[in-house]
Amino acid sequence: MQLPAPSPVFGGKIGTTAQQSTPYWPPRLAPRKGAPNVLLIMTDDSGYGVPSTFGGVIPTPALDRIAKNGLRYTNFNSTALCSPTRAALITGRNHHSVGFGVISEQATGYPGYNSIITEDKATIGRILKDNGYCTSWFGKNHNTPSFTSSSIGPFDQWPTGMGFEYFYGFMGGDTSQWQPANLARNTTYIYPFIGNPNFNLITAMADEAIGYMNQVNTLTPDQPFFVYYVPGGTHAPHHPTPEWIKKISDMKLFDKGWNKLREEIFANQKKLGVIPKNAKLTPWPKDLLKDWDQLSADEKKMFIRQVDVFAAYVAYTDSEIGRVIQAVDDMGKLDNTLIIYINGDNGTSSEGTLNGTPNEVAMFNQVDVPVEAQLKNFYDIWGSALTYNHMAVPWAWALNTPFSWTKQIASHFGGIRQGMAISWPAVITGKGGIRNQFHHVIDVVPTILEAAQIRQPDVVDGIPQSPSRA
Repeated sequence: MQLPAPSPVFGGKIGTTAQQSTPYWPPRLAPRKGAPNVLLIMTDDSGYGVPSTFGGVIPTPALDRIAKNGLRYTNFNSTALCSPTRAALITGRNHHSVGFGVISEQATGYPGYNSIITEDKATIGRILKDNGYCTSWFGKNHNTPSFTSSSIGPFDQWPTGMGFEYFYGFMGGDTSQWQPANLARNTTYIYPFIGNPNFNLITAMADEAIGYMNQVNTLTPDQPFFVYYVPGGTHAPHHPTPEWIKKISDMKLFDKGWNKLREEIFANQKKLGVIPKNAKLTPWPKDLLKDWDQLSADEKKMFIRQVDVFAAYVAYTDSEIGRVIQAVDDMGKLDNTLIIYINGDNGTSSEGTLNGTPNEVAMFNQVDVPVEAQLKNFYDIWGSALTYNHMAVPWAWALNTPFSWTKQIASHFGGIRQGMAISWPAVITGKGGIRNQFHHVIDVVPTILEAAQIRQPDVVDGIPQSPSRA
């Protein structure tokens, strides 16, 4: 099969006059009748023990909804880093095969590490678009080379150049959710936060996606859509709204500290059946991280504030994802929509230093902000537009329970094991079930194509395609 499909031969008749002629309009490309809509969701920097769906203490009702209405996957794996996981996810190929052995900002001019998805590896967006789907991308784009991400492009490696007809999101690894200076619509940078102090990209992105899906449903109700929905939550900076911070803080989820948190999550996971009943909790790394009872009162106060804001960001992000899912339901299309909700593109991040930081850029420059300074100058504004905040490493370790290590560490499950849930009410039986077999992000594209009954193309734009899962 080749994409785009060959132009059809003229099927009409051309006579000497209009009356003696028969017009012919080439048929429009359309997917099979009854092809499912696809909503592919993935959050950012979130470990296995974060969401309530996989035993965490942070409420994630949208992910719970998908799990209860479908299946929960306990052995789904990422690459431990943002760009590589995302490149593998949208191409169905291993990250080194598509130029993302590292994040795009660290690209080098060597095969597998240049941050370029070559033309012999068409994305799921391109394949579905050329098979009649309406395709879109909302949220984080960490798969455009840094050297082509300016406002003059070139744009062939932007989402709109990779088969996604509509893009609303931010370029690069992270952004302020309050003032996203790297936010783009299609190929134009936009600044909707100017003059709007209540703007938050987590909500604005949900609004944009809902508006777009409703537009598609209104104008072409029989055309299936593919929505790739990838918010910045919960990558640093952790920027929830004050209302969510209060809601989570009032729940007192973390007052017993990170050691007790691990034990609580581990017990929850056994009750849910998302880990084996005979599993043993990995040991706490006492040579690396302090026990909670070793901390001073000031340290405990500041660290609880950090994780409360992170948890608020988790809950806030999931809530807005829930609005997007509900919009599909309100259209009456939930029954025939394949929803894949992946919790995190890697484990929870340990990039916040041992003490946490009000600005993650300080960490990248090896500047440590003491807890006393955090308490004095940043406690009340933590998570606001005045911070670019991240939490202390022990919280990240605890939130990857039952595994050890964190984001960036591909050798341990804490870096690569992601909870995932899939629903497709019209097709999936055994709702609420659990699947334990091994899966990797490269398995998602073949799964979507099988559900849509679309063949992987052999040739795209005249270029032979490399095999999937390669």
